[in-house]
Amino acid sequence: MHRPWQLRKAAHVLHAGGVVAYPTEAVFGLGCDPNNPHAVRRLLDLKQRDWHKGLILIAADIRQLEPYLLPLNEKLHAQVMATWPGPVTWLLPARPETPKWLRGRFDSLAVRVTAHPLAADLCRAFGGPIVSTSANRAGQQPARSPLQVQLRLGAGVDAIVHGPLGGRLQPSEIRDAASGQVIRPG
Repeated sequence: MHRPWQLRKAAHVLHAGGVVAYPTEAVFGLGCDPNNPHAVRRLLDLKQRDWHKGLILIAADIRQLEPYLLPLNEKLHAQVMATWPGPVTWLLPARPETPKWLRGRFDSLAVRVTAHPLAADLCRAFGGPIVSTSANRAGQQPARSPLQVQLRLGAGVDAIVHGPLGGRLQPSEIRDAASGQVIRPG
């Protein structure tokens, strides 16, 4: 069971431009404030990840994601909501003003309403969605414990939210809303 002070501390770190590691459905994630370009750059540098690939945002509910997305038609909204909260990440049409550092080279944005209670509580404590990418450097296996986060990423992580993973073996499935294709099986 997590403690409220842990979430308050992590939310404070996020608001201050820091990078936080936290448990998700399958692996530990790295997160930061998606609206802070310096925080996103720190996270990308830590991961050694190219910004052109884009990033995932996780949220506690769809309302937290709406400022980043174009309105969904009724059919697509129903498809997406049938999978949320859950381990399915959708590539959805992004608003033109959604920062390129989140979208990468795409017109869409990868988003998920997480089913992991601690990750959802972190989004609530922060007051919005957070960047969510696996806690590892490019080419490494994702961290599955706080110790692995520390060993792989060291002082680059400003806070670690301790808690159990969600029990899934694979990271979230990624579906492209435009084509209906599964980009990454879950």
